[in-house]
Parts: sequence; C-alpha cells; structure tokens
Amino acid sequence: MNSKENKALQFYQNLGKLFYAIAAADNNVKEEEVVAINKCVKKYWLSQERETTNSKNESKNAILETFNWLCKDNEYNAEACYNSFLSFKRQNESIFTTDINSLILKTVGEISASFSGQNKSELIFLAKLSIELKKY
Repeated sequence: MNSKENKALQFYQNLGKLFYAIAAADNNVKEEEVVAINKCVKKYWLSQERETTNSKNESKNAILETFNWLCKDNEYNAEACYNSFLSFKRQNESIFTTDINSLILKTVGEISASFSGQNKSELIFLAKLSIELKKY
C-alpha cells in the first residue's frame, strides 16, 4: 500500500470514528443511528468520486468496519473518538476541502437527527465539529 492509499484508508477510518462519536455522544448507539450511518455512507461517501486509489467498496468498508468495531468494542468513548478524528484532521488539513467538510456535516447531522431529533450531547459535538471544520 503506497502512502496515498494509506492516507485515504486512514481518512475513511477516521470518518468511522467521527460517526461513532456522534452516535455515541449520549453513551448509547441506537439502531436508528446505525441505519442512518449505513444510509449516509452509501448516499454521501460512495456517490462521489474520490481522489484516492481506494475503490468505493474499500472506502465504505473502512468507514463501516471502524464504526462497527467501535460499537462492539465498548472500550472507546465518544470523546476519545472525536479527539482522534480531530488529531487526524489537524495533521491532514489538505484533505478537508470545503466539499468534504460539507459532506461530513451533512452526514453527522443526519446521524444525530435519526433518533428522536438531536439531544444536548449531540448538539455540543455538532457545534464543536462545525467550528473545527470552518477553521483555516
């Protein structure tokens, strides 16, 4: 795997961490949130051509496998996953274009709204993420 492929894989794995962080913001990932994540990954992350050498299926798998692993593992909390995503973002600012940031915000918005609207914990994550993605 070359460095470009590795960076793409890390990007999609970090999206999985972010999506988990939003779903787990209230310490409980609901079935509706899992369904929303699967729908959003297909809708937003597979419908666009990406500037990576990974196939669309590998991208989807990296996002969903990371998300599912975090759901099953129960070792990582939402805050730790969110901070891990931020660390990756700050080290790889060039990946986070306006279009990518827009897709990220659409995705997390739909995830957080999928079960009885957005709760306080999710709104805090969304606000912090929005601020972070608008930097630079």
